[in-house]
Amino acid sequence: MVMNFELKIEQSQKLIMTMELQQAIALLQLSAMELNDYIQEEVMNNPVLEIEEKEENDFETEKTEQNHQPANPSENDPFEWDEYFNDFEPFPDREKKVLNNNTSPSPDYLASHEKSLQEHLSFQLTMSMVSGQKYLIAEYLIGNLDSNGYLQGEIEEHARFLGVDASAVAEALELIQTFEPCGVGARTLKECLLLQLREHKKPHPSARTIIESHLPALARGRYREIAHKLGISMKELQDAVDFIRTLNPKPGAYLSGSRDIRYIVPDVIVEKVEGEYVVIINDNIPHLFINPYYQNLLRCGCEESVNSFIKKRLESALWLLRSIEQRRMTLYKVTEQIIKIQEPFLEKGIHFLKPLTLKDVADKIGMHESTVSRATSNKYVQTPRGLYPLKFFFSSSVGGVKGEEYSALSIKAYLKRLVEEEKPDSPYSDRQLKELLEIQGIQLSRRTVTKYRKELGIPASSQRRRLQ
Repeated sequence: MVMNFELKIEQSQKLIMTMELQQAIALLQLSAMELNDYIQEEVMNNPVLEIEEKEENDFETEKTEQNHQPANPSENDPFEWDEYFNDFEPFPDREKKVLNNNTSPSPDYLASHEKSLQEHLSFQLTMSMVSGQKYLIAEYLIGNLDSNGYLQGEIEEHARFLGVDASAVAEALELIQTFEPCGVGARTLKECLLLQLREHKKPHPSARTIIESHLPALARGRYREIAHKLGISMKELQDAVDFIRTLNPKPGAYLSGSRDIRYIVPDVIVEKVEGEYVVIINDNIPHLFINPYYQNLLRCGCEESVNSFIKKRLESALWLLRSIEQRRMTLYKVTEQIIKIQEPFLEKGIHFLKPLTLKDVADKIGMHESTVSRATSNKYVQTPRGLYPLKFFFSSSVGGVKGEEYSALSIKAYLKRLVEEEKPDSPYSDRQLKELLEIQGIQLSRRTVTKYRKELGIPASSQRRRLQ
């Protein structure tokens, strides 16, 4: 076997991502708040960079902070029976708790901050004047409630775990079920609703029977079957169903979630000035400058190692300043083009939102679509119509009957309006919705209508029907 050893010169193109280029790409993807954090970290790591201290009066600027909500939200969302009749999490593994170790927090501690569900119930347990084994079992059971207030596991299972009689666990559970919020400590949805029914001052006469015997049929929308078995009119059944809907299937949920209010700071602000929309970049980043001490040190000359260190840090600082300015210009150009295209939406509303892709914007401003994607990622824009993520303005197109194009978001808005305006006793089927959309000039298949309806969280017509 003969092996040839030859030297060959080949020319090829490769994309080499320098650290500076990677930094510029990363900065483009950051939101205004993330950019501020990044700058603070860079200032800590690079002694050449300095933040210009602002005067006290400079801080008196108005801050725009709002929760992200779409414009003109519907106030009458359809009732979700599927969510109402959901399954619950299985009993989680827990470390064994010794009954003789009472470490419940004091009432003063519980009153000093926002309470979780467990703390809220522990406070009521402390105030119940119960002591001894019953107190300890109840405290243990409170720790086994899920985020919705349901007890996980069977009474016999807890009794074996604690080494006590099942009757003692049942007695402690009965105590917890008298606490607020009403319905907490239940093991099933049926038990939760019955606990609330027990405390209700004016329950519907048929509600108990429906909850005890007909919940599965109610979830499937078999109203006529239920009315026939109960021997009541459809109107009476509708009244009973309306009453059951007022009961809370997740009594502990409002205490289990995070109470922290999260604000969204817009990265871009769009205002209408003298009939034209003006784009304002709202990054609000600190003003950076190069520390003159290190500049003078470099001019005067010093040891080679120190010189090299200062030069590298200086180059890094200058690149950061250029990257921040490049990010600002890119974000401005992208937003300006989006606003030009979507001006009908800003003027007239969601039904006039145009279909738009990243490529459409990229071609208009002479950039790559990946750059547009990074520029719009994790960023919000404050418009006269509300606060929106920049990605909101990009949606696929759907062809119309006469060849025109509609945005998928505008079609969903049409669909939602049709459902809101339908007769309660005869809601539109998906086929009827398809035909009504065609009258508006929108050509969709029935399957697509069903898909959009589900994405909007609108139940099927059988579940939307109200009995007369």
